[in-house]
Amino acid sequence: MRNIKIILVFATLAFVIACGGNNQKPTPDSNASSVQKKSEVSDYDPNRGEGKFNEQNVILDASLNKAFADAGEIASGVKCTSCHKMSSERLVGPGWKGVTERRTPYWLMNFITNPDPMIDKDPELQAQLELCLVRMPNQSLADEEARNILEFMRKNDGVK
Repeated sequence: MRNIKIILVFATLAFVIACGGNNQKPTPDSNASSVQKKSEVSDYDPNRGEGKFNEQNVILDASLNKAFADAGEIASGVKCTSCHKMSSERLVGPGWKGVTERRTPYWLMNFITNPDPMIDKDPELQAQLELCLVRMPNQSLADEEARNILEFMRKNDGVK
């Protein structure tokens, strides 16, 4: 009988130790990581996006550059239109109609050339991802291709 009591005491102790609460306090490293993530998100500019393009290096004429738009139509036919329609209707990704009115040119250029970090930080892109269920893949577009696609988007939105 005494052996059974000793076994029960050890079994109870083992159970308490194994099931004890997770009272781990955050380490300084986990706090630093959390602060760093918050800092990265708070540094994100939703009007500019994340990337090398800004209002100084993306300058658009009031009128359409037809050569750029034609080249952009060809490039988008290869890399974009399997997922995007020219209308407001969603295919895999959202339709392009009106996109140049909703977004700044440099935001579009940054997103076209640098989608992954922007999807991770932009709340509107994250909401869009919940609808589309597919992340836009990085098409590895050159700056010139992205600029041409932007001009094609402008043409699609009625810029003459």
